[in-house]
Amino acid sequence: MTTAELLADDPIWLILIKVVGIFAFLVVMTLFMINWERKVVARMQQRPGPNRVGPNGWLQSLADGLKLAFKEDIRPVLADKWVFFLAPVISCIPAFVAFSVIPIGGEVSIFGERTALQLVDLPVGVLVVLACSSVGVYGIVLSGWASGSPYPLLGALRSAAQVISYEIAMGLSIVGVVMFSHSMSTSDIVKAQGNLWFVVLLFPSFAIYVISMVGETNRAPFDLPEAESELVGGFHTEYSSLKFALFFLAEYVNMVTVSALASTLFLGGYQTPFGLGSLWSGFDNGWFGLVWFVAKTLFFLFVFIWLRGTLPRMRYDQFMRLGWKVLVPISLVWIVAVALVRALNNSGEFSQQQFLIILGVVLGVLVLLSLLLPDRKVEEDPNAVPITGGGFPVPPLDLEVPKAPTRRTPVVANLPKEPVAVTASKEASDGDV
Repeated sequence: MTTAELLADDPIWLILIKVVGIFAFLVVMTLFMINWERKVVARMQQRPGPNRVGPNGWLQSLADGLKLAFKEDIRPVLADKWVFFLAPVISCIPAFVAFSVIPIGGEVSIFGERTALQLVDLPVGVLVVLACSSVGVYGIVLSGWASGSPYPLLGALRSAAQVISYEIAMGLSIVGVVMFSHSMSTSDIVKAQGNLWFVVLLFPSFAIYVISMVGETNRAPFDLPEAESELVGGFHTEYSSLKFALFFLAEYVNMVTVSALASTLFLGGYQTPFGLGSLWSGFDNGWFGLVWFVAKTLFFLFVFIWLRGTLPRMRYDQFMRLGWKVLVPISLVWIVAVALVRALNNSGEFSQQQFLIILGVVLGVLVLLSLLLPDRKVEEDPNAVPITGGGFPVPPLDLEVPKAPTRRTPVVANLPKEPVAVTASKEASDGDV
């Protein structure tokens, strides 16, 4: 029995349990991630992190959430009332919906009912995750437009361009996985990695996906839509109270979703790692699969934190150049290579696994060389627009600063050098005083 057939027999009470469980899991992961991120970055920077609220400070994020709930809800005068209210909701809902197609475990028994640890198994499950991540950006765009302020609008436009650019690279990185698994169903992709994980066979696709998922979620060093240095906080500058909390929740839930999808596509999902299933058959049970899945997801979430504590924010033109001129061309070349290898393997001339591993290593070396080698010097165009030290063009300086006028010395009347005593005349002294 396939996973889709097994899920089709779920009673309504079991579906409701799964919905509540997924919602609770994502909310708890958000609270955990906020505190974990602050603690890990604090350890990297050799300073104390949250250590006051709760045991060792682990209730700090819960206290912050309660504080946001009781803060005053402020709406700017120029804001569009209904769009300003709906924007954070539009950002938050797709983040939760995308997780519904992720298989977090194998077949288990819940209150005597056989089912799989997955809410729904769709034939196009991978496309559902990509579609939800694309819809979520509408909330960001609408929040920037509805705020009635230029800085949130600039952050919203940046986010729209960023998501479009890296959504293409992310979609292309999944093509190789679909070609090998012959399905876009997430459960079928996990089962196709029973012998060898796709991170080994399709390492270039894995690297492109990891870079794209960081850019897709607006996380450092790609957090340009909310760059404080020039946007005062980005698209949610004018938001407060629970509306700001919804944006915060959507960001961290999206991080969990793309990390879970990376585990599903490239690390075998809920399958036992490192061949531990051969040591004890109990490791392959359904509930143990949930443990492996959460561990793999936490690994990718740690990568998010590691990048934030290590790399500085990129400049926007460098960020867009990486997406359009590096990731997209490499993805297209890799897809052609994978198709060629599969065609040669069907003819019986090559072993596709060995050939793909060698090809991935060669392609990775070429990418590193292209990033590390210095840029070729280009002859300067005398008619080119001058560039400032920050890399942004400035208008030509046609006007010259006029010279300061010469200072004129003040003209002083010829006064006597010594004071002259003035005496009143006899006529004045005899007059009326």
